[in-house]
Amino acid sequence: MKIKKGDNVIVLAGKNKGKKSKVLLALPAENKVIVEGVNVVKKHQKPTQRGKKGTTVEKTLPIHVSNVAVIDPKDNKPTRVGYKVEGDKKVRIAKRSGQKI
Repeated sequence: MKIKKGDNVIVLAGKNKGKKSKVLLALPAENKVIVEGVNVVKKHQKPTQRGKKGTTVEKTLPIHVSNVAVIDPKDNKPTRVGYKVEGDKKVRIAKRSGQKI
């Protein structure tokens, strides 16, 4: 999976299409990512103790990695991610502009 935690991404599909945000968590085993402010749902929570009230909690659910793209640092448009070896290090580059991500 080429999208990592902390990447700035744009949502390509779904109800939040076009939204730009940051990746909070990458789940490579499931090919999913959790993006800040995207796919937020309200969950009803039962009271845990007597005398307490139940509440509604907003929770961010993961979306599939194919529905997001990394934002190119040069022109703020979606790009694919490539790899390049510089010296003895492997660095990620934006396919659109060739700049480091």
